[in-house]
Amino acid sequence: MAEPTDAVRIPDAKVALSTASVYPESTATAFEIAARLGYDGVEVMVWTDPVSQDIDALRRLSDYHRMPILAVHAPCLLITQRVWSTDPWVKLQRARAAAEKLGASAVVVHPPFRWQRQYARDFVSGIWRMANETDVRFAVENMYPWRYRDREMQAYAPDWDVTKDDYRHFTIDLSHASTSRTDALDMLDRMGDRLGHVHLADGKGSAKDEHLVPGRGDQPCAEVLEHLARTGFDGHVVIEVNTRRAMSSAEREADLAEALAFTRLHLAASGPSGPSGSSGSSGSSGSAGPSGAAGSTGSTGSAAKAHRR
Repeated sequence: MAEPTDAVRIPDAKVALSTASVYPESTATAFEIAARLGYDGVEVMVWTDPVSQDIDALRRLSDYHRMPILAVHAPCLLITQRVWSTDPWVKLQRARAAAEKLGASAVVVHPPFRWQRQYARDFVSGIWRMANETDVRFAVENMYPWRYRDREMQAYAPDWDVTKDDYRHFTIDLSHASTSRTDALDMLDRMGDRLGHVHLADGKGSAKDEHLVPGRGDQPCAEVLEHLARTGFDGHVVIEVNTRRAMSSAEREADLAEALAFTRLHLAASGPSGPSGSSGSSGSSGSAGPSGAAGSTGSTGSAAKAHRR
């Protein structure tokens, strides 16, 4: 009897919920939702919510909900310039300490703003130095130029395209790829085996960083997940979506259930077991983008509908 040529590959990657995905609800609510929906863990966005800054409070939430903290997102947004410190290196040191104490394996960090001149000059070498001092991955995230009408501002240094510099680990954010109008699959190739972390969200190329539920934009979310499955990616896939427009907590939770179902579906990529074949996954990769979103809703849509009921 002939051996089957197709095999389902499910990587070791865990699927986490970013606490930013429940905003304007709280960090504590994110743990509750992640546990109820069956996420593997959470990524803590350190921001103005005091709980997100408190290691002991986070540990209690993790223990109570049995939700591992898989990653810590350092406070490097405009609104978090004074969180933990005004010194960006102190912020990273505290993020590393938090990750080590909480058992997280990754710290997500953005490249500096251009006006942080000294920090930007030392950033690449400084990230290497910190990475050499710990087992925690410092995964530097791709960003985007700021655009307004026909004007464009380079807001990040050394560059918003982090693949232009030498980092040990990268985070790819598909919503940021959309905003920068970058081919996400090309960026994934440039990152290669230094890809350490994924922020999964969709976008439609708007100048605003959209963070749509995967499958609702035109980014290759399905193809990226199937690539991770084929290559045995061992980092984390984090759902980082914007649910601020949800009209109720139930609608927000349904969006997060849909995002999880989409991710699980496409991480279970099937294809020929030989090195040259990836065609077995092409049937499902067409579900990415607006025209293919309906193709994936047989799983994701039914999960969301079931959750609403």
